[in-house]
Amino acid sequence: MARLLLVSNRLPVTVKVEHGEVHVTRSAGGLATGMKGPHERSGGLWLGYPGDVSRLPPEQRAALEARLEDLRYVPLHLSPGEVSRFYEGFSNGVLWPLFHYLLDQVPIGERDWESYRRVNERFADLVAAHHREGDLIWVHDYQLMLVPGLLRKKIPNARIGFFLHIPFPSAEVFRILPWRTQLLEGLLGADLLGFHTLSYLRHFASSLLHVLGIEANVDRVFTEGREVRLGAFPMGIDAAALSTLAGSPEVDAEAQTFRQPGQRILLGIDRLDYTKGIPRRLLAVERLLEREPSLRGKVRLVQVTVPSRTNVEAYQGFRSRVDELVGRINGAYATVHSVPIHSMYRSFNERQLAALYRAADVMLVTPLRDGMNLVAKEFVASRTDDDGVLVLSEFAGAASELADALLVNPYDIGGVAATLKRALTMPQGERRQRMQNLRQRVLENDVHGWAQSFLSTLEEQSEASSGRSLGATTPAALESLTSDLRKAPRLTLLLDYDGTLVRFARAPDDAAPDPDLRHLLTALARRPGTRVHVVSGRTRDVLERWLGDLPIALAAEHGFWTRDASAREWRPRTDIPSDWNAKFLPLLRQFVARTPGTLLEEKSASLTFHYRMADPEFGVLQAKELRLHLGDLLKNTPVEILPGEKIVEIRPMGAGSSALVTSLLEGASSGTRLVALGDDLLDEEMFAALPPPHIAMHVGPRPSRAPYRLSGPMAARTFLQAIAED
Repeated sequence: MARLLLVSNRLPVTVKVEHGEVHVTRSAGGLATGMKGPHERSGGLWLGYPGDVSRLPPEQRAALEARLEDLRYVPLHLSPGEVSRFYEGFSNGVLWPLFHYLLDQVPIGERDWESYRRVNERFADLVAAHHREGDLIWVHDYQLMLVPGLLRKKIPNARIGFFLHIPFPSAEVFRILPWRTQLLEGLLGADLLGFHTLSYLRHFASSLLHVLGIEANVDRVFTEGREVRLGAFPMGIDAAALSTLAGSPEVDAEAQTFRQPGQRILLGIDRLDYTKGIPRRLLAVERLLEREPSLRGKVRLVQVTVPSRTNVEAYQGFRSRVDELVGRINGAYATVHSVPIHSMYRSFNERQLAALYRAADVMLVTPLRDGMNLVAKEFVASRTDDDGVLVLSEFAGAASELADALLVNPYDIGGVAATLKRALTMPQGERRQRMQNLRQRVLENDVHGWAQSFLSTLEEQSEASSGRSLGATTPAALESLTSDLRKAPRLTLLLDYDGTLVRFARAPDDAAPDPDLRHLLTALARRPGTRVHVVSGRTRDVLERWLGDLPIALAAEHGFWTRDASAREWRPRTDIPSDWNAKFLPLLRQFVARTPGTLLEEKSASLTFHYRMADPEFGVLQAKELRLHLGDLLKNTPVEILPGEKIVEIRPMGAGSSALVTSLLEGASSGTRLVALGDDLLDEEMFAALPPPHIAMHVGPRPSRAPYRLSGPMAARTFLQAIAED
């Protein structure tokens, strides 16, 4: 097993000083439990913030460092200012509420962002300092979203995974962030990006499309010459251990002490946080008591609220609001013998929680939004008696797995109240069947399986990516190739235009060549023994207007029309009927009419549907639908449909660039090297027609049959400039 470097905002430890001695206690539950096995088996390291130890004297600080080293924990110490701005300010003040759709809670501040960026850089530096060849790096959660990209720059061949433990919001919400581009680019530094649910994965893919213009291919994204894998990995709990604990005689006896004759227990266990929906849960219980007088004095909500972020003013105010609601409801419905809400603001140990889970008749897990919510799974794992009912928010990630829970909309207070009544009156047979189904799911998909699934996928993905990596993309390899090409007695360059020599423009007419490009093409054409062909999907008129005065050959409509450098006459590659497009031209015009931002480019030997200016998601959907319609319409006809970069092109078969390459190869004299540069699927046929020792170079991030790759148009120009300067 490869050594594992775990990276999280906090180390899984609690540091205490008692009687002058430093005590380091490992955390239990959640991520700490899932990572314990892989961390120990791999002999790896865990890097993170150990908490505020700034007040420790030197000897105690040294003792702490020694203890952490024994545990293979590597501390990153943060200043109080960094904790305030990076953690409380940006991570929990901006990202946390925004990713949970609580937009009124999001203050946007440049200083907090700068602190977030700097602390992420510190984490990346620390990981890089401890990294060894072959290590697996697993970065966790929203506090460290820039770290994968920073590490990729420092260690290009690093094997990096990232898992987001909170929801990824819809693209419309995510795009609110001024730093949306930086965060997405940071995440794309990973080889594998993991989310709790497929829904979160889709939101991420949608954000990539809307913000960066990058289209995900189901579960993969191609960027910067790399493939990034996307996956849904629902996190579990240590279900077997909790089930064993909950079934013990000690827990069973303690559970009995919580029960009172004639009373049913509703249970809520939450960290104090405005995302958990505690006030609305209290209001739902109040509504239940209003509607059902017969339940008064017979139903009790035990609400355990675990202290959290006690030094944050907003959380202090939130606790006061909860306390006021509890007081109001108890004042209205309490009797001499009972109160409807028993609220406790403190932590419970694992045994006490198991007893509460066992005692409850109904478990209420009703967050307004939650990445997964492990409390729901803990309740299920504890029910060794196959009894109890789980009422679960449909906005918790766990809802996608736990189909036998009673799902509710936490914003619908009346609906939650009605579901509570259903839970309290559910027949025992139905309760048992539902709980058995839930337990099977939770026990079979535990936290250990979650960790193993992610790590095995990361190893598989990083090995596959390594096998696909293109050595010629390195500066040294490109320099070696350039040197070889300079020595060739004759050189023929076939250069695609859009996306290869110039960046894509939203409107086709906005991509005219700049003076530097015109100068470069002229310099290449004047180099002894060098011929330059610009091979483009553009029309003859456009190429003539933009490049017709240069001493280069032009090939319009992907090589159907050609013009030599020394001539001004355009020649077609073959004859095609004038009505070749009559069968499907109306369909294309119909799609343009119903898709805002699209246009149809009508050329003599091709038709091109452009959707670069359309809404990103709608444009992609319309392009897919168009290809389906065309596929049915053009069956058994000599016409082909070609997807490109934000285009769909339709043309007669044999009208592409491969025929041009074949003719150039046939006419080439001995010693001639052909070099083809292109960026999209339409250029692949040009690459396929080039046998060794001729050179195919792909420009951009997409996968390609070309053995050489350049990152983008600027890199392509730099490569060509190196040839021209010979």
